[in-house]
Amino acid sequence: MPNRVVCREASHAGSWHTASGPQLNAQLEGWLSQVHVDIYRTALYDLPIDPKIYEELWKTGMFERMSLQTDEDEHSIEMHLPCRAKAMESHKDEFTIIPVLVGALSESKEQEFGELFSKYLADPSNLFVVSSDFYHWGQRFRYNYYDESQGEIHRSIEHLDKMELRKNGMNVSFPFLNYAQSSQGRDWQDSSVSDAAGALSVH
Repeated sequence: MPNRVVCREASHAGSWHTASGPQLNAQLEGWLSQVHVDIYRTALYDLPIDPKIYEELWKTGMFERMSLQTDEDEHSIEMHLPCRAKAMESHKDEFTIIPVLVGALSESKEQEFGELFSKYLADPSNLFVVSSDFYHWGQRFRYNYYDESQGEIHRSIEHLDKMELRKNGMNVSFPFLNYAQSSQGRDWQDSSVSDAAGALSVH
């Protein structure tokens, strides 16, 4: 790693979290491709990238280098890192992170990456946090599938969200701990983004 420290600071306009550490801490009490930077900065504290594992993964030749601009445009990680920082604050200086952005993969690539990550997944000292978009519904997202048999639009969206887990091969017990939609869609002018949280233990 170079001597110069490169930081990735939250920059998403309209992010739900505040830039104030104490205020963010209070908010989180109630609920809780690789980019080449050294740390990700949150309002709570900095999260360092693990240089050893980063280099191990990079040397496989299976990853592309993601620019800082692409990372900032994608922006989903800055929705998660404050929560990770809050959840791990009692171990603040004892862990590192390895952010990886995954795009659309073929089945063969899924297999390759599954094999690559399997040794890290088998290590009980590692925690994988996986985030995937659920449905972005409405004209602004150019997606408005509606199964009328499910009732109102928001019920149809919820049905699709839960069905997606099974379709993607996750035919396992994976109950949602929390599930919400940004709005309760009831007509074609509405738009909604789904959010869900769950936990899966692999033995």
